[in-house]
Amino acid sequence: MIEAIAKLLKVLNSETEPGQISLAVCLAMIIGLTPFYSLHNLLVLLLVFLLRVNVSAFILGFVVFSGAAFLLDPLFHKLGLWVLTLPALEGTWTALYGQVLWRMEGFNNSIVMGSILVSLLLAFPLFFCLNVIIRKYRQHILERIRKFKIVKILKASKFYEIYESATAWGGKA
Repeated sequence: MIEAIAKLLKVLNSETEPGQISLAVCLAMIIGLTPFYSLHNLLVLLLVFLLRVNVSAFILGFVVFSGAAFLLDPLFHKLGLWVLTLPALEGTWTALYGQVLWRMEGFNNSIVMGSILVSLLLAFPLFFCLNVIIRKYRQHILERIRKFKIVKILKASKFYEIYESATAWGGKA
């Protein structure tokens, strides 16, 4: 746990572009909130490897959102069931279910449908909010934090040694 916090601090304090961190967290949210063994998650993983995102932020975000998914499953079920039973979309769902690719996706499962909808609806606002938060953190808070007495004490502790070893793993995060 301490190493995960150290990696998060390393990412936030590094020269990594805020958009790379934000995109990593958004992609982690999509994979974390939706059932892991889904076709869309293969696409998300492909994006993680093809795009320049921060892998540490992705992994940490995946862990956090996977834990949150268990708490949100009842909400996902209700939303997914509502969307899947809309009379106006019945023909669409029937046509999609007739194709193998969509059937393999498992969209006809209410939790899968609800979690995909929630994660896609939250992805764009989360991306922009995280960008703003990271930029504000770096501009206003980081220097103030470094001056606190507790930070100076932590720099002399085992926590800071782990943080330093994490930053020594090479280059930018």
